Amino acid sequence: MNIPSELKYTKDHEWVKIEGDLATVGITDFAQSELGDIVYVEVDTLDESLDADEVFGTVEAVKTVSDLMLPLSGEIVEFNEGLEDEPESVNTDPYGSGWMIKLKFSDASQIESLLSAEEYKSHIVG
Repeated sequence: MNIPSELKYTKDHEWVKIEGDLATVGITDFAQSELGDIVYVEVDTLDESLDADEVFGTVEAVKTVSDLMLPLSGEIVEFNEGLEDEPESVNTDPYGSGWMIKLKFSDASQIESLLSAEEYKSHIVG
């Protein structure tokens, strides 16, 4: 299982890459493997400001639909439109071409509540 050490994680299996005041968000390798083949990603919150832990979209797999939870409060400024044609890139490259949104976060102190790679690994291994 791939858990890049330079990223932050949530207990809801999202990963977060911080660059300045922007955060790129996607679902983890563990999450995509649990969901199975992803057929659709919906984010209808573009240009909206949401609080941390609010639903920002859904990911639909063959077996189930799961809510996507926002890891940090802020405004969703970009959606990965490549997922409209190739949602399976979430399965094949969850930390690269399978990213989902870019978020202009409003409270940098929330970053401290995210999990490190080691903490996330402990969370999923149990």
